[in-house]
Amino acid sequence: MRVTTSFPLGTLRDTPSEAEIISHQLLLKGGYIRRVNSGIYAYMPIMLRVIEKISNIIEKELNNIYCSKLLLPQLHPAELWKKSERWEGYTAGEGIMFNLKDRQGKEFGLAPTHEEVITSIASEMINSYKQLPLCFYQIQTKFRDEIRPRFGLMRSREFIMKDAYSFHSSKEDLSSFYEKMEKAYENIFKNCGLDTVGVDADSGAIGGAASKEFMVTADAGEDSILFTESGSYAANIEKAVSLPSEEIPLIMSHEEWIETPNQKSIVDICQNNNLDASQIIKVVIFLAKFEDKSEVPILACIRGDQNINEVKLFNLINKKYISNLIHLKIVEDNAIINKNLTNFPLGFIGPDINDETIKTNSSWDKSWIRIADYSASNLSIFVSGGNKVDFHKVFRAFSFIEKKFLISDIRNAKKGDCISQESNEELKEKRGIEIGHIFQLGQKYSEKLNAKFSDKDGQLKNLWMGCYGIGVTRIAQAAIEQNHDENGISWPIQISPFEILIIPTNLKDPIQKALTQEIYEEFISNQIDVLLDDRDDRAGVKFKDADLIGIPFQIIIGRDSINKEVEFFSRSSKSKIKIASKNLLEKFISESNVMYNKNS
Repeated sequence: MRVTTSFPLGTLRDTPSEAEIISHQLLLKGGYIRRVNSGIYAYMPIMLRVIEKISNIIEKELNNIYCSKLLLPQLHPAELWKKSERWEGYTAGEGIMFNLKDRQGKEFGLAPTHEEVITSIASEMINSYKQLPLCFYQIQTKFRDEIRPRFGLMRSREFIMKDAYSFHSSKEDLSSFYEKMEKAYENIFKNCGLDTVGVDADSGAIGGAASKEFMVTADAGEDSILFTESGSYAANIEKAVSLPSEEIPLIMSHEEWIETPNQKSIVDICQNNNLDASQIIKVVIFLAKFEDKSEVPILACIRGDQNINEVKLFNLINKKYISNLIHLKIVEDNAIINKNLTNFPLGFIGPDINDETIKTNSSWDKSWIRIADYSASNLSIFVSGGNKVDFHKVFRAFSFIEKKFLISDIRNAKKGDCISQESNEELKEKRGIEIGHIFQLGQKYSEKLNAKFSDKDGQLKNLWMGCYGIGVTRIAQAAIEQNHDENGISWPIQISPFEILIIPTNLKDPIQKALTQEIYEEFISNQIDVLLDDRDDRAGVKFKDADLIGIPFQIIIGRDSINKEVEFFSRSSKSKIKIASKNLLEKFISESNVMYNKNS
């Protein structure tokens, strides 16, 4: 392919101001994407080649495990999402689904995911266990109404994704296929030239019994990964479990009541009363909102030196109390507190506060849901709020347990924690970019959308389902986070837009021009993915662009062309050699094979 007859490179010299991380900067500077609006980008021809190569790698691997490709609609009727009870959560709660009404007033949503549609289709086409297992996948654009789009293709409003959905006759068959898909994902990411780590993860709004994320480790990652050095454990911070550090025992000579004027924070209380944060229980108030519009106040307790994991808390409430929780928010607004609570001592709340604090005319449910983390319930003596302004209280035991506290793990695991009492392995922390996620959905969607099959005994049973996603455009940007230098991108050869770039320094020289054409045609005839920079520009401009766009190998044709010699340059190793043009093809094949084998 020639630059002058195919597409302009469109490279930029200055870094666009909206680009916060290096991969976003390089995609824009390299002319790979163009910003249309906040979180909306055009994929330019050179970027589309990257996307197509990633897609081909995905398709090959999924076809090997007998998945079938299809294409599902992007416009979804609200009635399907209401059947699965996710419409409110996606439109009113998290609010990530673009939704609209047609001219007849019917509600629709632009798909962020496709569980409802594929389950509805499966309910119509799958009748017998003899048809199972089945797995369908697609690669297409998805939509998310991000509040704050950022980092280019990492958190955008529309993006390209591969999503797959499997159907099974049993939990065991689902589990077996889930393992096959996990291996397929590992192969896909290796074949894209990426270093990834698989971590236990929260299932989030998708739901399901088990899930695993695949992360590219990078400083720009939005997720925290906690792991052991030995590799025995790795999890997203939303899912990670660990043991908190040992508390410092509280030996109290104090009276039962401690006067704490204007001391609302843990730091203030510790500094003014010679206490350690591990000797305090902090109480945090949340408001849970459910699909049926009900609002329930949550009283959550945790040791003062620990932090509440809101994802764990959300999942616990959804599982143990009322399902279809759509929103969970910390209550800090005085106006909301005064409207719903009587004489509420914010900053001095204790775990034994009475239900009577909730006003009779409040829109909230009339009693607290009380939850305590293990780090709090294990304390035999501690300090917490006294339920009156400017006072804290010494509790001799967790005696208010009879007030129906649910004891569970709702804390954030953190770096330095041990993973178990039997092991002294400490957790390490890295930042990660999620590029893939697999789920065992179980029967959540088949039950709600009435997707059944007839088993061997002729009994109707709900289908077992799995869900498997890969961010195609995320892979492209994550690859840049792992493969760049001060001059630009250095693509893994498997997903690079081209394998090699030919740079003639002066096409007005007839000897250079002839040698350039000869080399170009030889590479084309050998089905090598080659780009010829035949622009009438200075050599320096071409060299800068070549390093910026990051094609793995360069052939530089200059003054030595009179001797049928050129320079062969490796973008990743920055090694350059002079070589006879007759040996060039053999050299490229040898070097590219090394790169393919190394990355895959």
